[in-house]
Amino acid sequence: MHVRVSAKGSLLFLVPRRLVRRHVVRFSSSANIKRPLTRPFIHLWSQRGNLTMEQSDTNTGKRKHDEPDPPETAGRGKRRRGAGGKKLRPGERYIPPPQKRNPGVSFSQDHFNETSYYVEGGLRKVFPYYFDFKTYCKGRWVGKSLQEVFKSEFRSESIEYYERAAKEGRIRLNETPVEDLSVVLRNNDHMRNTVHRHEPPVIGTPLKILVDDGEVLVVDKPASIPVHPCGRFRHNTVIFILGKEHGISELHTVHRLDRLTSGVLLFARTLETSKKLDQMVRERQLEKEYVCRVEGEFPEGKLICEEPILVVSFKIGLCRVDPKGKECRTVFQRLSFNGKTSVVRCLPLTGRTHQIRVHLQYLGFPILNDPIYGSHAWGPHRGKGGLIGKSDEELLQALVEEHRSQEDLHLLAFMDDCIGVTKEAAKVEETDSEAAKSGKSFPAQAEDCSEKENSNKASSEEPQSLESTVANSAQKTSPGTQDHLCSECKLVRPDPTKKELIMYLHALRYKGPDFEYSAESPDWAKEDWVETDFS
Repeated sequence: MHVRVSAKGSLLFLVPRRLVRRHVVRFSSSANIKRPLTRPFIHLWSQRGNLTMEQSDTNTGKRKHDEPDPPETAGRGKRRRGAGGKKLRPGERYIPPPQKRNPGVSFSQDHFNETSYYVEGGLRKVFPYYFDFKTYCKGRWVGKSLQEVFKSEFRSESIEYYERAAKEGRIRLNETPVEDLSVVLRNNDHMRNTVHRHEPPVIGTPLKILVDDGEVLVVDKPASIPVHPCGRFRHNTVIFILGKEHGISELHTVHRLDRLTSGVLLFARTLETSKKLDQMVRERQLEKEYVCRVEGEFPEGKLICEEPILVVSFKIGLCRVDPKGKECRTVFQRLSFNGKTSVVRCLPLTGRTHQIRVHLQYLGFPILNDPIYGSHAWGPHRGKGGLIGKSDEELLQALVEEHRSQEDLHLLAFMDDCIGVTKEAAKVEETDSEAAKSGKSFPAQAEDCSEKENSNKASSEEPQSLESTVANSAQKTSPGTQDHLCSECKLVRPDPTKKELIMYLHALRYKGPDFEYSAESPDWAKEDWVETDFS
């Protein structure tokens, strides 16, 4: 038997008689509850299924779900909840949940219109523009202040610069301007850094389209131009030039070429074609032929190098011959010798990163003008026969110091112009490719650089290994615009020479089971060419 216990305008309870003696509920004469039912009591009977609760009104008889939401009390709004629906503690920052990203969104006309370029002295130059680098908080940043992160990971600018940028609203955390860099970062924090972006010049030679049949797009890439946005490059890239000058977008990269390498570059126009070519790459059905000019007199006849190649640094993409490396095989054949340098035909039968360059260095014939594998930082033998005499860390430091002391354009190439590779890329590397490295602000440039070597869509948010970093959004500025915080605006850099912008390596031919694409041989590959002919 149940006893009906009720209060006007309050709760109606059907309670077994035997429990009324155990749990006394006192009511005032006005029917207001003085001491509510205890939690253990409610929990007990909700488990047994013998307790029912309804919102009762003696006048209307409305149930709770029929009542409109009561108005909020003035001055006492709802407490905001953080990620996961948890209530925020006093002084705790609200962090919105991370947004889903669509890796298939291609670069659009809005991206191409961020700025414009001009040709001067045979060089393609980009007008500086404002650009937002965006990134989610890395795991290693959690618990650190913004100031600590800027000091340790973004040292290209002084901490005083970042403090001034914060005061001007250029640094945002979860879309809110940050004025104090002492704020401590938490998981899922989203950071935005607005910079005045300058891009290095590239050779002004137009891109030549060799084939465009609706399934593939084949271009003859000039030296000095990266394939896709990375490092300090965005508009001075093949992807952006094709979009800006030819209205071509939504391309799938089949392979990549080093920034300083010229020649045949293949894109898939459709996902179906991309998958087909990807399968050919994995099954090694594609043949690639390169031509290069090396130092010294290369041996006559065919020469096969099968030394394994190890990635020394995934961060900057440096490799060397090492027994612990991956198997490699390259066939070389001398084509000519002019008394100082030789033209060599190269057939890479595997596709390791920098394979041709590393094997030629090992053989003692580095490619002419190779800023990395022809460097004296490798020691007196420059890496010939695998003789280095330095640890990997010492080698990396020596390379950086050599280029810094020379103060030449190759320092940019070594430090932040797309020469890093990811560990994922090392697993599927199918070309002598140039990879991504973080640039001078948030490491979003490197997010634009996906290094999966096959069937990646050239997109504004490509699949990445750099912990969900993205880079987009720019504000075009008028030609000649100066920014008072920008250190680049205060510098006057001499234009690089054409010689500084090339490496004597050219992708001559790309051949499959039922197709073959080739480009013209460069002038420096002619038998009677001498170095003074190139300026």
